[in-house]
Amino acid sequence: MLELSKHNITTNIENLKDFITVSFVIIDDIYQEITSGYIKNRRNIETSIMHDSEVITIAIVGELLTIDSEKAWLWYCKKNLNELFPKFCSRTRFNRTRRALFKVIEIIRKKLSEIIGAYYDNHRIIDSMPIYACKFGRARFHRTFKGVAAYGRCASKKETYYGFKLHSLVTLDGYLTDYILTPANIDDRAALWDLLENKYWLTIIADKGYIGEQYANALFTEQNITLLTMKRTKAKFQFPKEFRQLIFKKRRLIETVNSQLSEQLNISKILAKSMLGVIARLETKILAHNLCYFINKAGRILIYYSSTRFELLLFFISHFSSINGRLWDFLNLQKKWINPIRFLFHKLFHIHCFIIETFLRLWYN
Repeated sequence: MLELSKHNITTNIENLKDFITVSFVIIDDIYQEITSGYIKNRRNIETSIMHDSEVITIAIVGELLTIDSEKAWLWYCKKNLNELFPKFCSRTRFNRTRRALFKVIEIIRKKLSEIIGAYYDNHRIIDSMPIYACKFGRARFHRTFKGVAAYGRCASKKETYYGFKLHSLVTLDGYLTDYILTPANIDDRAALWDLLENKYWLTIIADKGYIGEQYANALFTEQNITLLTMKRTKAKFQFPKEFRQLIFKKRRLIETVNSQLSEQLNISKILAKSMLGVIARLETKILAHNLCYFINKAGRILIYYSSTRFELLLFFISHFSSINGRLWDFLNLQKKWINPIRFLFHKLFHIHCFIIETFLRLWYN
């Protein structure tokens, strides 16, 4: 069971070995909790050289170090990380195990989202980014993903490319909760339905690629999801200036997340030779991003995870923090004529934060 409290949390990560150790503890604790018995006790598991948690941890750290070559990364680990991993399997075995564990990596990512409370956030930001199957000049001769990849248009980069499109949902804190991968020629609004399957009572901030009154009305009618998109320049109805500035401010966050995924984790590059390899690499890169978010957040606040006790406490904090956040945004928009009430809620917000902090300190002491 994963427990992060003031007694055993590592707040200062001084070097690479410290980070690998912290990552392994988190990954292994979740792995032991969520993995089915038929995976843990699969055939020939007793003779395996490396544990599944070790394979996942090494893959995650390699992605965070922006190392595209799996061969070079494993060579470095064998030479410099013998204290942490005494035995290493072959590169081909490592690659096959990593691909076979893609579903386990996905479940770990979802469990991490539950622990951090991301699913309690009713506000999300949606966007898409290109995933290149190859250079545009070689697209005509590309055979690896023929019939799966397609030509698409990236409006922000003003380019036509060949490959896929990654659609992602991000919380207002920058945590990536859900994603889907589609061919590049799929409309963003069409992928929206698959991404929001089994989700209700959300407010989603989107760009102009998701404009469509019919889509917005259908989402609200069927799933009670409010879709907020920026209006086109020539649209008759425009949002107030303060509201547009608020949306722009929030949308910068998902642009930052996409930049981190693209520049640091190289998520836009496909070096795999099969769709299973593509999915495994995507899951690893996104889990690596979320794991860093989790470690940073755990270093700022006290987190205690223990079955229902933690879940009830986290629901309490997330619920009331979400209410305060919505009131604060509303008051910011109406600050021209509601300054006295805004000042009152400002004080109540700080009192509420002080009460929660005091409650947490008494709980852990």
